[in-house]
Amino acid sequence: MATSLPSATREIRLVIAPEGLPGPEHFAVVAQPLPTPGPGQVLVRNRYSLVFPGLRTLIAGAPEGVPLPPINAGDVLFGPAVGEVVAAGPGSPLQPGDAVTHLLGWREHALVAAADCTPVGDVLPDPVAHLSSGSAAYGALTRLADVRPGDTVFVTGAAGAVGTLAGPIARLLGAGKVIGSTRSPAKAERLRTELGYDSVVISGGQPTTLAQQLGIAATEGIDVRVDTVGGEQLTAALTAARRGARLALVGALSGQLSPHRDGDSAPVEIDTFRIINQGITLRGYSGIDHPEVTEEWAKRFGGWLRSGEISFPHVRIPGIERAPQALQELFEGRHFGTVVVELPTR
Repeated sequence: MATSLPSATREIRLVIAPEGLPGPEHFAVVAQPLPTPGPGQVLVRNRYSLVFPGLRTLIAGAPEGVPLPPINAGDVLFGPAVGEVVAAGPGSPLQPGDAVTHLLGWREHALVAAADCTPVGDVLPDPVAHLSSGSAAYGALTRLADVRPGDTVFVTGAAGAVGTLAGPIARLLGAGKVIGSTRSPAKAERLRTELGYDSVVISGGQPTTLAQQLGIAATEGIDVRVDTVGGEQLTAALTAARRGARLALVGALSGQLSPHRDGDSAPVEIDTFRIINQGITLRGYSGIDHPEVTEEWAKRFGGWLRSGEISFPHVRIPGIERAPQALQELFEGRHFGTVVVELPTR
């Protein structure tokens, strides 16, 4: 192992199982000796770690069907990360200096099986863009919703990691009108001025209901819905759905971000008669079911970024010690776009 490497590294652990939403008090920054990679392993110095709402579900105990293990008290948090290989064990196809993505974020250094790393390459102009949630938005719009020229598309949670990309992607795929939802008037303004949303409805604290606002924004109804929220917003979308509308469910923030639920369910009342009568399709999107989307999305995303047709809205929170606070801020809706923790290169 190179002598320039530190003798210790830090990681974020869950120290207390929370009741309700986790806060910084439930986590600790813990120092550990720097591990040495064995055969087929690499040591990665993480550069960026994704802060994502799915951690709430994992901390609450991953339900059946979730392809990730639960996070229990004493466990290190994990999630998508981008980093640089700094040491490689015997037989590893990766070498020091290689940039990779993997799932052992929330730590300064990660000991990872080389087979569990994906080389970054140059498909995207900025490595941090590999942590975008655009693959889910793109997959939902192309595999489930099948956006058609002139469609009216409604994106819920439009100021989040998925929504800030779903709207612009829908436009590039031919949508005629793109409507978003958010809880913040300031974010609504940014969605219109920075990302080209035609109109934005605001949930909570308004004199008119979400359904009433949506009726004004989409006078002829909606054709496509990319849903990251569920709850009342799903109910409103079904009311506004035109005949043959396609609703793609990508997230369930109404359940994950509720302090009154466990983060592993998001029940909602829907009008099944309307779904049947209007021929509406309602499907959940999972990347596991569409493995080809990841590579396809990366190529299109890279091309759109380089041409300036799309941007990657994100916030970089510096320092691993700020990671627990960044998670709380995500739950509170303080940020716009994707949230990542940025670590120093040395």
